[in-house]
This record gives sequence, structure tokens and C-alpha cells, in this order.
Amino acid sequence: MKLSDFHYTLPKELIALAPMRERTGSRLLVLSRSDQKIEHRKFRDLLDYFRPGDALFLNDTRVIPARLEAKRPTGGKAEILLLQELMPGTWEALIKPGSRVKRDTVLEIAPDFHATVLDDGPVRKVEFEPKEKFWPMIERYGQMPLPPYIKRKVTPEDRETYQTVFAKHAGAVAAPTAGLHFDKDFLNAIEKKGVRIGWITLHVGYGTFKPLAEEEEDVTKHSMHEEFFRVSEEAVKLHEETRQKGGRVFVCGTTALRALESAKQPDGKLKPREGRTSIFIYPPYRIQTADALITNFHLPRTSLLLLVSAFAGRETILRAYESAIQERYRFFSYGDAMLIL
Repeated sequence: MKLSDFHYTLPKELIALAPMRERTGSRLLVLSRSDQKIEHRKFRDLLDYFRPGDALFLNDTRVIPARLEAKRPTGGKAEILLLQELMPGTWEALIKPGSRVKRDTVLEIAPDFHATVLDDGPVRKVEFEPKEKFWPMIERYGQMPLPPYIKRKVTPEDRETYQTVFAKHAGAVAAPTAGLHFDKDFLNAIEKKGVRIGWITLHVGYGTFKPLAEEEEDVTKHSMHEEFFRVSEEAVKLHEETRQKGGRVFVCGTTALRALESAKQPDGKLKPREGRTSIFIYPPYRIQTADALITNFHLPRTSLLLLVSAFAGRETILRAYESAIQERYRFFSYGDAMLIL
């Protein structure tokens, strides 16, 4: 399995730079695994594919304003992108310009908020002061961490639109983007149809959307970043009851699916789990925890594209992507959606 097998060419104008005015207003490509059929629908039509007794699992992580502008001791500018919390007030982070920010450098985010760089390297350890005010300071001075392919300034509106309406547990530094398509009215309509909703948590890391190293062609030699996840006893119970009663499990997003697969036992059943996962899903991995996947269109040569290829088959996915390009779908985080049945 070569990394180049998961490449496709996307016209730049199909990269969505902003969300739709209405969350449910995007398009929906529906891909059937059984007969390879492709349908072009609206996201609101997702309701047609649910049946009473089905379950929908959503990732309730909350994106933090993880991008911080700072000032170096020389007066020059710096940028801190938080990656993951190591302990209260101490984070792994990316820093720009990395070559000019050495170990023990104190960066000023505001007169009352500073960050000390504790080590060298591409990924840095950063300690914030005052620690006890870290979260309110982040909310005050941070910006939403839009992906680098969205080449525009972050706006105040992004605080709302780059966040799901059901976000609850703070810790993600990238959005679980498939969940951005849902609003509260649509979730209510899904429940009224007899579909139960389950909640799991995976704090999405920046590395989730990062292309895999191009110099390494062998997919099996790549490794995944670690991310915190939680699959509760309630979620496990809902999953078991749905399957036992003949219902189908719909999973919204690759991050939610990674969490469920990380809680899977050798016999395929789920067990409540909380911790860190570095699970890397790629063909011919057999996904057992989902019957249907709601997802966005992913960047080429990424772990996300490999995951959906494991779920539906590489050739099938690339054919669906080619159809989406021909139909001028909007791609990536703020783009259109895909349902794989």
C-alpha cells in the first residue's frame, strides 16, 4: 500500500474558505458500498436515510481558540499554535518563526499573559503564566485555529461557525468538521424519527489533518499522533442495544469513528475507555463499529483519506471524489458532506 495511491488533484477554487449561511445548507454525496451507486443530494436529505431504531454517534469535543499572537523579547512577532495539554498550564505547541525562538525565551501574549518556551525542536513545550488563569486568558486572547489551507484572516464569526452546536468538552485544536453540518433543529428532527444520539469525545489534534510525510511511500511505516478520547458506558450501552435490536450505527466523522474503534475489544464489542489513542486506520483494516459514516471530503495523502478508504475501498472513494470534483462540490473543513452506507 503506497501513499501515492491516495492522491488526487483538486482545483483550488473548490476549497471552501467559509461556511454555508445555514449549517444544513451544504450538499451531500451519498455512496453505497453494496452497489457502488453515487447519489447527489442535499445535507437535509440525510434524514431520509435514517430508520427508527438507528443510532447516531457524535463527537462532543469543543475547539479552543488555540492560535495565539505573541511578541518576542526583541519586539518581533511570534505565533503559538497549541497542540495538546501536557499538564495544567503546560502545552505542546508549534511556534513561528521557530528558528528565532530559542529555549527559555519568554513570549508576551499580553501584559498579563506570558509563555516560556521550555525546549527546542519542531514541537515545543510551552509553559503559560499565570497558570491559574490559562483558560480565561485563552478565551480572551486566542483565535480559532483554522486550517492552513483556508488562506484568509480569522474572523469573530469563526468562533461560532468552526464549532459544532453540540460542543461541550474543551480540548480540540481542530474541529470535528462533519459535525459542523448539524443544527439543533435538524438534530431534533433526527430524534423525532426514532434515532437515538450517542455522545463520545475525541479531542481532535492538529496532526489529524496534516498530510503524511511524502518522502515515505510505505503507508505502514507512518505513525499517528496521540489524541485524548472517551467512550462512556452510556455510549457502549447504546451501541450494543442498537445492534441487538437490528438498528444501524451511524457515526459522524472520522474522529468519532477512531474513538469507537479505539474502544473495540478483540471480539468486536465495545468497552468503556478513556485515555489516549494513536490508532491508524488504513486498508485493509476492517471497521466493525459503524454501519454508516458521515464525513467531509479530505485532503489527499492524509490519514483521514486512508480511513474512509478502509471503510469503503480505495478505488470506490477516489471514484466518488472524482464525481464530487466534476459536480463542483466544496471540499475540506467548511465544505460539503458525504454519507457512506
